[in-house]
Amino acid sequence: MGTMDLQTDPSAVTINLLLIVHPEEPASEQRGQREGQTKGCRSTGLQDDGNGNSTSQAPQGRDLNGRRVSKELCEQTQPVTSCSNEEPQITPEVPRGFLAIFKVGCSTRKVKCLRTQVTVEIHPKDTTPQLFKKLSFGKGPRRLPSLRGQDYKGFRRNEAPRPPGGKDLHAYPWDKSSLKSIPIDLQQFEKLDAYVLKVNVKNSVEELVKALLKQARTDLEKVRAIWMWICHHIEYDVVGYHDKSQLSSKPIDVLQTGKSICEGYAGLFEHMCSIAGIQCMKLSGYSKGIGYKMGQTFTGDSDHAWNAVYLDGRWHLLDSTWGSGAVDDSFTKFTFRYNEFYFLTHPALFINNHFPDNSNWQLLKPALTLKEFENNMLHNSNFYMLGLLTAQPETPVIQTVNGKASVSVDCRSATLFTFKLKGTDEHGLMTLKKHGMKLEIYPQKTGSHKLQIFAKPSKASEEVYNCVLEYIVECKSVDKAMRFPKDLHQPVGPSWFTERQGFLRPSHREPVIHTNDGRCSVTFTLGKDISVLASLHSDNSSLREDMGRRHIMQIHRGNQMELKIHLPHAGNFVLKIYAKKKSDPGNYDYIFNYLITCLNTEVKWPVFPQSYSKWAEDYEILEPLSGVLPANRNVPFKLKMHGIAKVLVQAENTYPLTRSRGYWEGTCNTSGCQEVFVMVHENANHSFYSHVLRYEVEIQ
Repeated sequence: MGTMDLQTDPSAVTINLLLIVHPEEPASEQRGQREGQTKGCRSTGLQDDGNGNSTSQAPQGRDLNGRRVSKELCEQTQPVTSCSNEEPQITPEVPRGFLAIFKVGCSTRKVKCLRTQVTVEIHPKDTTPQLFKKLSFGKGPRRLPSLRGQDYKGFRRNEAPRPPGGKDLHAYPWDKSSLKSIPIDLQQFEKLDAYVLKVNVKNSVEELVKALLKQARTDLEKVRAIWMWICHHIEYDVVGYHDKSQLSSKPIDVLQTGKSICEGYAGLFEHMCSIAGIQCMKLSGYSKGIGYKMGQTFTGDSDHAWNAVYLDGRWHLLDSTWGSGAVDDSFTKFTFRYNEFYFLTHPALFINNHFPDNSNWQLLKPALTLKEFENNMLHNSNFYMLGLLTAQPETPVIQTVNGKASVSVDCRSATLFTFKLKGTDEHGLMTLKKHGMKLEIYPQKTGSHKLQIFAKPSKASEEVYNCVLEYIVECKSVDKAMRFPKDLHQPVGPSWFTERQGFLRPSHREPVIHTNDGRCSVTFTLGKDISVLASLHSDNSSLREDMGRRHIMQIHRGNQMELKIHLPHAGNFVLKIYAKKKSDPGNYDYIFNYLITCLNTEVKWPVFPQSYSKWAEDYEILEPLSGVLPANRNVPFKLKMHGIAKVLVQAENTYPLTRSRGYWEGTCNTSGCQEVFVMVHENANHSFYSHVLRYEVEIQ
């Protein structure tokens, strides 16, 4: 029968093992045995007590001669206490064509075997199943330990776990298909999630699992129930993190205290899955979590723990610690903030911040090296939950070229972005694209600069932006010409957002407008019935806000709008554009802005004439466009106005304009006056005139 070689081990457990081998019984008897195993597990000597616990019954076996074994023989053996809700695992291998009956305590197992090896695994109480001791008879290959458990509908066996293989692997890099490693419709979990959050059992892990699984039918639902409960009921133990003497990661302690560190989260998850009959592994490795510094290397012991679960024939990854919430930067306060991202995360995304000790548990093909993990750009959960896909560059450190660095992000749908370079957004140009954004950075000091990219959904009601990317910008030279006005607001230029506000088909699609003579014109098609307000701003002049508006003239032709801009001097200017519904009596809302640049130092354009409320938006000035008229000169006027009975130009004297082919034309002499007004008589039956325009006259 072979020899038994039992090695000395301080944790060894002594048991009495009775092995009875006899010829295989007829097929008819086998069928009867199989049918008996499906009813309360009677043929195995186990009976469910109604609470998911199996109790042993007297064995009914046969010896080598086919005789039944007496009950007294069973009672002479020392029962083995198994792991909570776990049975001792037996992997029998005896000659082909025989059945083996194993007696461990008073529990009977009957298995058809193929080889000549018998292995018994003994699991101490209150631990997750691991192989502690093997007793082998003869020779033969060893098999991996299996995780077997019970559900609360009776005992059941799961297939033995296997190490990750080809069917578990996902392609790297990410194929942008799904955030999950298994197809999931989160709406199908709404009722289950709501039920789980109300479960409040703290006295026993077994009782907690029993309560959770009342509403869970499939393995996926069981995993979901356990995940949701842990994420919403176990908080990160910041005190225990700093003082390990006050910390316990035992599942029952984690449950009753309601707090732990990652080791406790993962251990409790594994233990609950085992009770629920779900194969689960606790994994450890390096992580890019709180305290991680870009570009750092990882050495020494693992710093994090998470889990893998076996569903639908494949291994899947999850992290209930990070799914539960977050710790502040000082590691002194935990905040519950549920994060769906870390539930069954796609392995090509999980690897962004989880590097397991055993590379097989990356579940990737090809697997990444530690060096690649260290060098890769960190994309946190916000990045993917907001629908972002890729970011360039893919390295966390960016070197400027001639004082400039560029970053771009691609996303699935319209998303709003902003950024901070050393805490300010002054030294860059960010533009929104239909499916992403582009950012150009111009640091105004050499050295290392922290760059943060923030984003939020386009339809989000709140103003909160979430950080999605962080870079270190290494600047060796400064481009002094790219100093932007403080009033420049990010993002810059037209985009899908401005189209939604009614500004269609812009003449200038880029964020920067260059002009050599200090004049430019921007046109739009207005897609909504809106009123528009525009103003000009600069750091290098005493340009007041009211005067900034005087350097812009609006012209409306149907639904076409033109903004004529005359710059007061050379430099960088911000053209800000506001809008509101015409029916809205409230204030104008900021929409977007352009950056206008002019290097010609000879530029010095005056303001446009001041307009009054009676000047309709579809009126137009053809001449004079300058709001400052020369003194002692005859100045020609040509205005386009409709629905007007008379037009007068009032200087020292009054000069009527005559209507010709839709225009009001005439001449005015500016001698002896400081101001010139254009007045209109809207109704021939009325005797009063309304001021519509005001010009200044140069001082002699």
